[in-house]
Amino acid sequence: MDNMIGKPAPAWNARTYISGESVNISNEDMKGKWYLMYWYPFDFTFICPTEIVGFEHLKEDFQDDGITVIGCSTDSWHSHNAWFKDETIFPGGVNHNVIADCTQEITKDFGMRNDALGCSYRGTVLVDDEGKVQMWSINNMDAGRSPAEVLRTAQATMAGGLCGANWKKGDEYIA
Repeated sequence: MDNMIGKPAPAWNARTYISGESVNISNEDMKGKWYLMYWYPFDFTFICPTEIVGFEHLKEDFQDDGITVIGCSTDSWHSHNAWFKDETIFPGGVNHNVIADCTQEITKDFGMRNDALGCSYRGTVLVDDEGKVQMWSINNMDAGRSPAEVLRTAQATMAGGLCGANWKKGDEYIA
C-alpha cells in the first residue's frame, strides 16, 4: 500500500460493537469530523486488550479535541461481544465503536492487512474533517502502541504549527 498521507480516506460502512450493542457507522457519519481508526490483529489475545483499554481510557481526551475513536479488527461482532464482556480484561467495558471487518475490505482499503496471517496489523489512521488522511502508521504484531502517544501525535497534527518530538498540547511551537 502506498502512503495515504494527504489523500482522501477510503469510503467505508461497517457493523460495530459499542457497549454491547450492534451499530452501523460509515465515513458518511464522520463527514466534517476528525476521527481516529486503530486496528488490532485479533480478539482473545494478549497485547490487543492493552491497546483497546488504553484507547478507551483516553476516549474523552480524544473527544475533547473533537476526535472520534474507532477500533477495528477482522473479527466478527459476535467475537467482539463475547470478549468485551470480560470485565477482568475490560473493566468498565468497551464504550467506543469497534468495527467487525469480517470481509477485511476496510482493512485492505486502508492498507492495514497482514496478508501472511490474514488479519490486520496494528495500524493507526487519523482522518481530518475534510476526509483526508493526516496520520497513517503500522506496527508489527509484537509491538503495542501507546494510545497516549497516538493522542499527542494527533494533537500535534491538529495544532497547526511545527511541533517537536516531546511537544504537548499547549506548548509553544518550535518555529
